[in-house]
Amino acid sequence: MTTTRTNRPRRPLLVGTTAVAAMAVTVGFMTAAPEQAKAATGPKLSLIAATGSVTLTSWKEEPGVYLDLGTYLTAEGTPLELKVTRKSYKDPVTIAQTVFEGGRTTTRTLPVGTVKDFSGLPGFAEVTVTDKTGKVVASRKENFCPNNASGRVRPDAPATSKYPESCPTNPFTLGSVWGIEKGWAANTYAGSYTEPVKLAAGTYTAKVRVAKKYRDLFGIADKPATVKVTIEERSWENGRAAAASEHAGHGAGHQAPAAHAGHGAGHAPTPAQAAAPVTSGAGPSYNVGHGPLKAAPPALPWALKVQQTGRAGVQAAGDGTGQTDGSRQAPALTPRSARPTGAPSVPDVPKPDLRSLPAYGITISDGGGQNVPGKDYLAFSANVWNAGPAQLVVDGFRSPGKAKMDAYQYFYDAKGKQVGYTPTGTMEWDPRPGHVHWHFTDFASYRLLKADRKEAVRSGKEAFCLANTDAVDYTVKNANWHPFNTDLSTACGQENSISVREVLDVGSGDTYTQDLPGQSFDITDLPNGTYYIQVLANPAKRLKETDLNNNSALRKVVLGGTPGRRTVTVPAHDLVNAN
Repeated sequence: MTTTRTNRPRRPLLVGTTAVAAMAVTVGFMTAAPEQAKAATGPKLSLIAATGSVTLTSWKEEPGVYLDLGTYLTAEGTPLELKVTRKSYKDPVTIAQTVFEGGRTTTRTLPVGTVKDFSGLPGFAEVTVTDKTGKVVASRKENFCPNNASGRVRPDAPATSKYPESCPTNPFTLGSVWGIEKGWAANTYAGSYTEPVKLAAGTYTAKVRVAKKYRDLFGIADKPATVKVTIEERSWENGRAAAASEHAGHGAGHQAPAAHAGHGAGHAPTPAQAAAPVTSGAGPSYNVGHGPLKAAPPALPWALKVQQTGRAGVQAAGDGTGQTDGSRQAPALTPRSARPTGAPSVPDVPKPDLRSLPAYGITISDGGGQNVPGKDYLAFSANVWNAGPAQLVVDGFRSPGKAKMDAYQYFYDAKGKQVGYTPTGTMEWDPRPGHVHWHFTDFASYRLLKADRKEAVRSGKEAFCLANTDAVDYTVKNANWHPFNTDLSTACGQENSISVREVLDVGSGDTYTQDLPGQSFDITDLPNGTYYIQVLANPAKRLKETDLNNNSALRKVVLGGTPGRRTVTVPAHDLVNAN
């Protein structure tokens, strides 16, 4: 149970700067003991270091240095594939390994308690840092997301990895797939999940070892990776001058990570430069108003770059050859060239199944920051996701001179051919700061219900730009592990757009944070007591789905306190104890 009255602090996403360089020869399997024989079936996993030495920057304005040491876990022979699931929120999270052998696959259930959530393997990497005298000056255990920071280690490996690009952090995630493609390696650095270490400028030796329980579980040799570490201490101001004279590609080892507190790659940071907003989705993004949770580590730490123009800074992101990163600004989805023709029809083909997750990120905020002093608001995050088995595809078309677009839902057969469409409402342009994109109307609604489940307050937010911000369940049929429109900067069109396509992929959901007056619940005059936040997908039933009976989710809250000092207590939702 969680009681809170202040907004949860948001720490900027940390994006590393170590690339997979010329990899060392991979270490072979350790001879398995009899009790490890079963673990020897599957991929050959090895821990390696991409380089024998790294230079890291300790910024005076930051609490320490982040230990992105460039150590990787490689998979040879066959991929490492793990499926992490829970039957319901009343059941614990479980994990199973998919074993590829002789053209067949089998499932190996891993021990109960191996994982507790969907963020990665807990305590996988053990890191020890010693100074010149051999004294241990830092030690820690870090989680490992197999989907993190992937790169090929040999030229005949598959050109792309089929696995998702990060591990989800939404507390109500239902299923995830983790994997390291055959001939690939995944960075063991914990990214945004880790904390900095306070180390003085100087030279150190870092040793990274796979924890014994995982060595035994996967048959990994006990051969730690050793990296020489040079710590350089710098400040934001002197960093600006130094960076101006550095070679464009030389800055990676001498500056803060690209998205950490706005520190640029190839440019010095400035306090005025803001990091990309943190989301709860499949990776870092540029989404405004989406999700208060820490983003999962990116798929490739060097894909996201920040370029400065003056003090304000201009953010740019993109993928180079062989780099596919969840933090990328995904290419815009292309709508049909013209409105659909012929009679509307809803054929008997697979359709999306929209479902709601219980609200989370629940806090009390006052209206002082929004120019409505004297008010108390209940803010929260809400997610509607698509359980499939088909995408939700909506096109908007604009008649010249009209303010709104007419929206249409499309239907496809098993071969991907469009076989029908139906009108499904409108899209409207939202010019407000933080939006500035096209919203599809009546996608979801939010209500605060009294203890007797009667409506007390309704949110004014019902129109949305659809984006695949969260990997909710990638184990459902037809789940897309690499959705396109993961950020609002490309998914939702421009003011002068003539048409827009918005898609919610199978397995993914869209999180919105209702933290503005008109969207959050005004509880100023509500009595203390028990309430329920209802998240309702497809409230007008305009969208065609496989099931309309699973669109609502409730989250219990208890309001307390006094005017101006209201509190909210959020009981656990079955086994999910997250506010």
